[in-house]
Amino acid sequence: MIRVLLAEDQAMVRGALAALLTLEGDIEIVAQVGRGDEVVQAAQAAQPDVALLDIEMPGTDGIVAAAALHKQLPTCKIIILTTFGRPGYLRRALESGAVGYLLKDAPATQLASAIRKCMAGERVIDPALAVSALSSGENPLTEREREVLAVALKGASIAEIADTLALSEGTVRNYLSVAIQKLNAQNRVEAARIAEQNGWL
Repeated sequence: MIRVLLAEDQAMVRGALAALLTLEGDIEIVAQVGRGDEVVQAAQAAQPDVALLDIEMPGTDGIVAAAALHKQLPTCKIIILTTFGRPGYLRRALESGAVGYLLKDAPATQLASAIRKCMAGERVIDPALAVSALSSGENPLTEREREVLAVALKGASIAEIADTLALSEGTVRNYLSVAIQKLNAQNRVEAARIAEQNGWL
């Protein structure tokens, strides 16, 4: 039996996934959580072979949870299962130790097959997403530029961004100016949107 941990914040989706995978016969759901910051503790208790992680969860996102899980339980195979087909997310997920990245609209049989393939040591990535990740190129932003744009995305003013990140307003302007140039954007709102669409924030 392949022991699986499910991390998904929507109870109905989580229940449906658990029910569908249990029908497979060789897959057993050993833990279910609805928050990213519960993943590691649940995995340490249940010792799953595979962890299916959503990206958008309360507590912490699935990519951060994947990195923490990979560090604490390196034998557990991590598959990101998400509605977000953003190429930057795929890169970050793989850097965090994930061996699979699938979109939620994939058929259940494909998910079960992906679980088996990952158990056999293969990487399983949505083909269209892999192509899009390769064509979109590397994330050009520094960590600080990402932080500044992430706050700007919420519509914050320069003063609010500076206050949130404990930076001077001049420093914030510099980071934004460089980020806007790198992304060929007209302003900080557009730059933040481009970065978000590519999964770089």
